[in-house]
Amino acid sequence: MLLTSQVCHAQSDSVTIQYNPKTSFVDTLPKSIVWSSAPEKRVFPYKSFVVPAVMIAYGYTATHNNKLNTWNLKAKDEIYTERMPSKVGIDNYLQFAPMVAVYGLNAVGIKGKNNFRDRTMLYAMSQLINSVLVFPVKKWSAETRPDNSNQFSFPSGHTANAFISAEFMRQEYKDVSPWYGVAGYAVAATTGYLRMYNNKHWLGDVVAGAGFGIMSTKLAYWIYPTIKRKLFKDKDVHTVVMPTYQSGAFGLGMVHQF
Repeated sequence: MLLTSQVCHAQSDSVTIQYNPKTSFVDTLPKSIVWSSAPEKRVFPYKSFVVPAVMIAYGYTATHNNKLNTWNLKAKDEIYTERMPSKVGIDNYLQFAPMVAVYGLNAVGIKGKNNFRDRTMLYAMSQLINSVLVFPVKKWSAETRPDNSNQFSFPSGHTANAFISAEFMRQEYKDVSPWYGVAGYAVAATTGYLRMYNNKHWLGDVVAGAGFGIMSTKLAYWIYPTIKRKLFKDKDVHTVVMPTYQSGAFGLGMVHQF
């Protein structure tokens, strides 16, 4: 004959006590445990920021170091001066292609890491962080563009946007397949190349722009979980308004999920 009784502890843990006369011992099995300890403190992932930081440092140094600056001049000679290519405008749109692909893939059923609300907030935060970092640096550095059109060459804003999109795509689909990230980065690198092809940026500008874009997205993915806990409580959001910057003008963009 099996006798069963319930004993409730001070912390409301439920434990089943079974007595079996054939074996003559008591077996205690935890039925449910409620943990009240505080969540583990999040550690900043310093190592993941080493590469973008080095890219930014290289780009900045290249504008002030004669030896590194020769690479800027050589890249211009190889890409633009020797061939004098006709300018193209596809880089204005290509910079956002990986971001558009993320929403397109979700629309056709290839789900990424986050839902509509969270991925939109993450992308918006990445753009906001990038704007706060890049545009003051452009004004402060006052580097003249290769075509002498203005003094906002360093770093490349188009390239930063492109690598925001690429890292965004990698973060969303790295658990599905690493090739999504590879494709996103290939598109971003093409955008950077076209900025030099159009004689709008030096090599150092493009490398630094890529670093700023990657860093901005990584920061957004690290910060957002804390913001999410404070702003949202499992609410289903279908419309998100985000800040935008294009051609020297700030604005607002809206994304709605139907």
